[in-house]
Amino acid sequence: MLLLNFLLLGLAGLLLVPVLVLFVECAMALLPLPAPRMRGRRVHLRTTVLMPAHNEAAGIGAAIATILPQLQAGDRLLVVADNCTDDTAAVAFAAGAEVIERRDPDRRGKGYALDFGLRHLAKNPPEVVVMADADCWMNAGALSDIASLSAATHRPVQAVYLMETPPRPSAASAVSSLAFLVKNQVRLLGLSRLGLPSLLTGTGMAFPWDVIRQVSLASGNIVEDMQLGLDLAIAGHPPLFCATAYVMGLLPARRTAADQQRTRWEHGHLHTLMTQVPRLLRQALRQGRIDLLAIALDLAVPPLSLLVMLWAMTLGLAAIALPLGASPLPAALLLAQGCLLLGALSGAWVRFGTALIPAHALLSIPLYVLRKIPRYFGFFTNRQTQWIRTEREPEVGS
Repeated sequence: MLLLNFLLLGLAGLLLVPVLVLFVECAMALLPLPAPRMRGRRVHLRTTVLMPAHNEAAGIGAAIATILPQLQAGDRLLVVADNCTDDTAAVAFAAGAEVIERRDPDRRGKGYALDFGLRHLAKNPPEVVVMADADCWMNAGALSDIASLSAATHRPVQAVYLMETPPRPSAASAVSSLAFLVKNQVRLLGLSRLGLPSLLTGTGMAFPWDVIRQVSLASGNIVEDMQLGLDLAIAGHPPLFCATAYVMGLLPARRTAADQQRTRWEHGHLHTLMTQVPRLLRQALRQGRIDLLAIALDLAVPPLSLLVMLWAMTLGLAAIALPLGASPLPAALLLAQGCLLLGALSGAWVRFGTALIPAHALLSIPLYVLRKIPRYFGFFTNRQTQWIRTEREPEVGS
């Protein structure tokens, strides 16, 4: 029984760290405080928007149309048509972008495309590079906000990157959109209010030219943006979060495409968590930097559905052990954690998510979590390690 108590208390203690980190981040975001702003320091430097695109002919024109009106004198929009088998290059050129094409079927992925674009820009480098995905839309003023903040602080900057649900969304899409909002807006806003750096989330990212050229992007990493932010932070350039700039994407309508996209995100997140948290902790000690410790703690929070799943399983074990004579302390600690999880997620939805996610969709959260169990087992048995483009065409009747 002593061994069982020790095991349960150890599991509860391990879960307490990510639960507390999540709660503190969400609580800081929920406080009625204005988002941090860089007043009086707006600077515009010559900016290039770099847009990697693989078979994005159907939607790239809309993405370009949201960026071109935001360009100022001397700015550019460069599309890298990467291993395309459709008319992406022609559509992007017709929409008003500069276009270069890359052919290398053995080296596929966003990282390779970005590296190709940066090497092209090196012939006449800009002062700030903004990376934008070809399937996302940049809200008015977002480009100026992130580019100016990057120029003023000489640091990478991340915009708010959110996902809209498709027409007639499923409950799973709504819950996924909520998880995306918590990860990419609420938690990053909380970190920003604590004066701590942000992770990079994939699009709407601005970099000083001499900073982005210090790291290598040429890889097939399926979460290359997250890894890029960690590498820059360790190198002394921790990213900032810009709460006033928004970039929007659209969740896939088809269930198979949505599952493929979420598997890529979550397998990549878990792999990065396991490999980079120890690295960040070592560097935090070696360099004596609190910001790297904060990034490590933030990265240590697993995907929300997995965190809820682990908490529920551990609570169930503690409850089963109580009639056998186990200590009530682990169960009490886990119940307290459940209250923190509920408070953080419900508060985030009330404050930020009611317009995106209807209340009835929240009832499907338990089923949504259960459906993900095979995906997490798949991380150990059939981990996704290669970049695969997510099909975004809606399925009739989905």
